[in-house]
Amino acid sequence: MQCLDIDSLPAQAWRNGGGATREVLAWPAGPDWRVRLSVADIDRDGPFSPFPGVQRHFAVLSGGGVALRWADGPWRPQQVGQAPCVFDGAEGPDCRLLAGPTRDLNLMLRGVAGCLLQADDQPWAADWPWRALVAWDAARLSTADGQRLELPARSAVVALPPGPVRVQSTGLAFWLGAAQAVEMGA
Repeated sequence: MQCLDIDSLPAQAWRNGGGATREVLAWPAGPDWRVRLSVADIDRDGPFSPFPGVQRHFAVLSGGGVALRWADGPWRPQQVGQAPCVFDGAEGPDCRLLAGPTRDLNLMLRGVAGCLLQADDQPWAADWPWRALVAWDAARLSTADGQRLELPARSAVVALPPGPVRVQSTGLAFWLGAAQAVEMGA
């Protein structure tokens, strides 16, 4: 299992110029990815970029939270500790910061089913072909075959082995899965 330091990944400007993102994984590489995992820095109000044909999963990792609004609908607050929201990327929602800048977790899936779930202390045995973990706070990852990995804060394991896995953390951690096998290094 390989552990990535999210803070060491290069920040890239958003397509719409309204923030920056650190790409943890894009598979396959290039503009036609099917699975993309990133951590974004949002420092001002503004719309998300539209991504037609993409299912987006979004969770606030730190900061005072955001409120999202689609078309003329109501503002929907999204804060640290809330379940991730899932939406069609074709319509990029408006985003308003609630109390200063935020860092946010994004899983984007093109033509692939998947999930982003806040982890708890229970084993996770979902059998998605691709599974990953993002530990926003320090954590310990254990696998069914007895492997243990100490994870520093702001780290990701982008290829979990099959079988039940468990994370122990006093803070935020997220399980991710996709119905698409991801070949690391491809």
